[in-house]
Amino acid sequence: MRDQEPLPGPAGQRLSTKEAAELLGVKPETVYAYVSRGQLTSRRVPGGRGSTFDAKEVAALARRNSREGGGSSSSGGELSVRTSLTLIDTDRYYFRGVDATELAARHSYEEVAEWLWTGRMRPGVTFTASEAAVAVARRAVDALPEHAAPTDRLRVAAIAASTADPLRFDLSEEAVLGTARVLIPTMVAALPPIVHDPGDGGPLAHRLWTRLSGRHADEAGLRALDTALALLVDHDLAASTLAVRVAASARAHAYAAVSAGLGVIEGPLHGAASGLAHRLLLDVLDQGSAAPVIADELRAGRSIPGLGHRLYPGEDPRARALFALLEQIPKAESALAAAQDIVATTARHAPLHANIDLALAVLTASSGMPATAGETIFAVARTAGWIAHALEEYGERPLRMRPSGHYVGPRPPQPLPE
Repeated sequence: MRDQEPLPGPAGQRLSTKEAAELLGVKPETVYAYVSRGQLTSRRVPGGRGSTFDAKEVAALARRNSREGGGSSSSGGELSVRTSLTLIDTDRYYFRGVDATELAARHSYEEVAEWLWTGRMRPGVTFTASEAAVAVARRAVDALPEHAAPTDRLRVAAIAASTADPLRFDLSEEAVLGTARVLIPTMVAALPPIVHDPGDGGPLAHRLWTRLSGRHADEAGLRALDTALALLVDHDLAASTLAVRVAASARAHAYAAVSAGLGVIEGPLHGAASGLAHRLLLDVLDQGSAAPVIADELRAGRSIPGLGHRLYPGEDPRARALFALLEQIPKAESALAAAQDIVATTARHAPLHANIDLALAVLTASSGMPATAGETIFAVARTAGWIAHALEEYGERPLRMRPSGHYVGPRPPQPLPE
């Protein structure tokens, strides 16, 4: 088969960025994005500013991309899912055809979620949890060990809340939307509050803030958090969203589909990436300069979190929008400067733009939130998108998300093992 043919490049040969990009069929910026995600390793040219790449490693990635449809040219086997929710195009993204950053700038998280679900705007809408769902979710979450991560708590809260809903198997649009409007605030309410809990009233961002920071929530900080939630509502078929659609394809109810998404975002290459960026940012603030911190990361062979995105050759529009808000908050000034230092320092090695993970790190670090806060924000925000994708999938043929395996093991018949 073609995808098993070796590509040019003898073992040990080093390729320039341009040569690696040509072999992969991508732009040079995308090569550095592969580095930032840990899919390629680079080595600095002695005495120069460029980087080189192992030819064998590049060839293996090219073969992988060819099989998975991950390169710039699609293969016939690429998984394609029809959706009317999110379009990502030329460093911009759209929810139902409307610029997502403009929606987030002008509307609350709840309003953007309603737009994604229904294509209708409901000004002033807020989500309210039911007392029964919150009670059972809190009991389940309170039983977890103290060191349980926020995503552990959210996943347990979602499943516990489902047990309080005898109609959870009703997959009609009206029923699923009713579930969504209760489930999201229930998940937030189940997280232990750090300061006084304002209850179920007001925007969701206000309630979430009390679970993430012990500081007083001023208007600018709340607006930044609410905007971050709205920006992160959906992002096409990310890994967690695909997991949700697979669950929905098997007609799992909405709580179970959301639980599938929560299980996937714990990976360091997905929802947990903001926590890595948060810790990097604190190290830079502690050292007073990004140079020694970046040097240690590169020396250890680690990629730099918070930089580059495979879907955006240029700037991540979500990061751009959130940074613009953070620039208006005096308390965020030092964290913003540290983020800019990270980007500028890393540019000498890999010219990558900041992504949403670095912007979330600035928000969480400057607001007195823990490193896990970015992942919590991501999970709560994306739950709305998962619900939208589950609704779409419920309208498709059941069990269609069932790829065929390409068996590469020993050919039968084999003797019985002794």
